[in-house]
Amino acid sequence: MRILAVGVATLDIVNRVEAYPQEDQEIRAVSQSRRRGGNACNSLTVLSRLGHSCSWAGMMADDEASRFILDQLHTAQIDTRWARVESGGTTPTSYITSSEASGSRTIVHYRQLSEFSQDAFAGIDLHGYDWVHFEGRNPPATLAMLKQLRQQPVALQVSIELEKPRPGLEQALPYVDVVMLSRAYSLANGIADARQLFDHISPMTRQVLCYLAWGDHGSWLLDRDGGVHFEQAVKPAKVVDTLGAGDVFNAGVIHGLLEWGNPLEALRYGNRIAGEKCGRHGL
Repeated sequence: MRILAVGVATLDIVNRVEAYPQEDQEIRAVSQSRRRGGNACNSLTVLSRLGHSCSWAGMMADDEASRFILDQLHTAQIDTRWARVESGGTTPTSYITSSEASGSRTIVHYRQLSEFSQDAFAGIDLHGYDWVHFEGRNPPATLAMLKQLRQQPVALQVSIELEKPRPGLEQALPYVDVVMLSRAYSLANGIADARQLFDHISPMTRQVLCYLAWGDHGSWLLDRDGGVHFEQAVKPAKVVDTLGAGDVFNAGVIHGLLEWGNPLEALRYGNRIAGEKCGRHGL
């Protein structure tokens, strides 16, 4: 299947430490690595390895870090023809501290680059794609892209990720088929229960599938008939790296829906591979 994802590509600088430092403490990293990150790019990496033909659309700077990212995307067999370069921009960078004691990660993100625009999206030939996934970011541009997509004579599935609260982004929900929600989004809205979150989201949608990943507490599905389904988290023997687990979950759900067309099987598959990912470094 052919999948297009619209989102951000980042340079991730990952410092692994024995345990997370206290404030004003100086410690030595066990190791350091440089990776290509970004939610949509991570999901595409997994989908490409699962046999799909993947394309990424997003902004890039004209610096060395972006050239590194492009090389990494091409190595993962991800098409970048729809990427746009901003002269004078700086590649978004995430400085990540990963704790060996807990497997958790703390991220400080720096960004000084424009968002992918509606005009850039208008230049994409959507014919031939089976799925378009949006990393929900700039609400006005995302809404405009979705309206534009729905006006075109193309038959494809559309998903959006709501990872963080962004005022106005919910206006895009009536234009998608699948919503990917996160624990961070739920808690930022003052909601600590999956059913309450689904009750909050449902009036904004049009009978879509809603998926919610909640880390080691498991994952949930709200189906088109209003049924709620839960899957226990799949926990590895040892949690070593949770970075990107949510992106892996999203990729697993998309793969499951494309392969089997069964929303519950897609939940189980996404849940399983996200858990397995936490037991290994990287993607």
